[in-house]
Amino acid sequence: MSDEFQHECGVAALYYMDQAQAPEGPLSEMLSGGNVTPLMPRMLLNLQNRGQLATGMSSYDPNRQQLLDTFKDIGNVAEAFRMSHPAKHEAILEKYAGRAAIGHVRYATCGQENARYAQPFERHHGRRWKWFSFAFNGNLSNYRQLREKLLQKRDYHFTLDTDTEIIMHELSYRLRGDSAPDLKDVLTQLSESFDGAYNITFLDALGRMFVSRDPLGLRPLSYAVQGKVFGAASESVALTNLGFTDVKCLNPGEAIIVDENGMRIERYAECKRRAHCFFEWVYFSNVASLMDGRSVYQVRADSGKQLADLEDVPTDDGNSIVVPVPDTAKASADSFAYHMGIPCMEGLMRNRYVGRTFIQGANTRGSSVKNKYTPIPSILKGKRVFLVDDSIVRSTTMRALVEHIRTVGGAAEVHVRVACPPIIAPCFYGIDMSTMGELFAPAMVEEGYAGVPSEETLAKMAENLGLDSLRYLTVPGLEQAIGRTREELCLGCVLGEYPSQCGTDMFAEAKAAYAAGKTGRTYE
Repeated sequence: MSDEFQHECGVAALYYMDQAQAPEGPLSEMLSGGNVTPLMPRMLLNLQNRGQLATGMSSYDPNRQQLLDTFKDIGNVAEAFRMSHPAKHEAILEKYAGRAAIGHVRYATCGQENARYAQPFERHHGRRWKWFSFAFNGNLSNYRQLREKLLQKRDYHFTLDTDTEIIMHELSYRLRGDSAPDLKDVLTQLSESFDGAYNITFLDALGRMFVSRDPLGLRPLSYAVQGKVFGAASESVALTNLGFTDVKCLNPGEAIIVDENGMRIERYAECKRRAHCFFEWVYFSNVASLMDGRSVYQVRADSGKQLADLEDVPTDDGNSIVVPVPDTAKASADSFAYHMGIPCMEGLMRNRYVGRTFIQGANTRGSSVKNKYTPIPSILKGKRVFLVDDSIVRSTTMRALVEHIRTVGGAAEVHVRVACPPIIAPCFYGIDMSTMGELFAPAMVEEGYAGVPSEETLAKMAENLGLDSLRYLTVPGLEQAIGRTREELCLGCVLGEYPSQCGTDMFAEAKAAYAAGKTGRTYE
């Protein structure tokens, strides 16, 4: 993505159960001692694409004084878990050894960027069912309303500016009483209050765990069982790379509960409609992942074919090449080139040791392109370049990248093809693009736009970006590539139509703020 932005994180869970729930295999045999903690950093490494700001895990061991204990730190997984220092890494794994663990990787869509905001969040209590830890993937779109409701109660005080703290208080309230409540009932009560995306992994000092997917299914959640070992993660690749087979997707509104009785799947809320975030397939998820039965790689490849079917620029003079913007656009670019019958070449090399550009401000984001991407003149010089990207959000990086390809690479023409429709509206469910003013497309699309930009709009956009031509995947093309209708997808950011009432209301606020020239996140 030429204008990268922040996502809402990733979660993982592991549990070594008393009784086998599935056929044994190499993974379950390897964990015969019952300690799952050494596997958690490996799982989180496979979710690193979803968060590099902070990471952590909580583990449960009934045989230690600290029944539930949490380790977390800022930095990526390798940094936080000291994986380049074997002795320090082993010391962490030994201290937090346990038969159950939950983990998290974070990007900040809400709250500050320091260790206090890192997850999992742990809440200590003398009663074991009230002593719990949880990690959360998503964004509560009714965060402000929930916060104000709690503040109206006597002596409530918040120390963090994040919806994760709201979830902690809501969980604490539902776990009150003189006996441990049923976890399904707790989730049902939460679903009656929450609006938005909220996949939760939970672990308490009784050794009870749940992993849940929100009723709209905005974010993906996969799970698998091998022998006595249960695993769950935001993406299937984190499970398959660990050695799980028969990985499945949890349905919206369902939870898996693991306790002394084993594991079971419970429906805690009605799924009135599915609203899978299409960006999970387009950009966020690992290309090797499978989400709700649809391969991420195949969706991106089909998007490239859709773009090829739309192409009208002549390429029969032997002077055209396709160049992907590394790395998430590679599958789309390869497919586009194949169906166009022209070569796909890596005319841009990415410096993977340079931080992601969306972390920086707009003024520095463009200049960072020169450090992050290196054009190769021997490939680009004099060529008609079809630059394939997965999306354009703010356009700052795209402008700088196009200029870089022309001035350093020596390209004769630059035609950008985007494997996603124009981003015309904010996201309120976990992607950090919550204002209209930061987006490129809203001011450019025609009145009455409904998912297929006109030729006049595309020409205006291309001129604004300094391109020879620009073409986007259309919304109908996106539906075809994913294999889902718009009634099954969340297309809020490309159509301005949201799957929940709170999202609809916040979009109205965002448009009003945009018209008034106001800045700042709509949900804060």
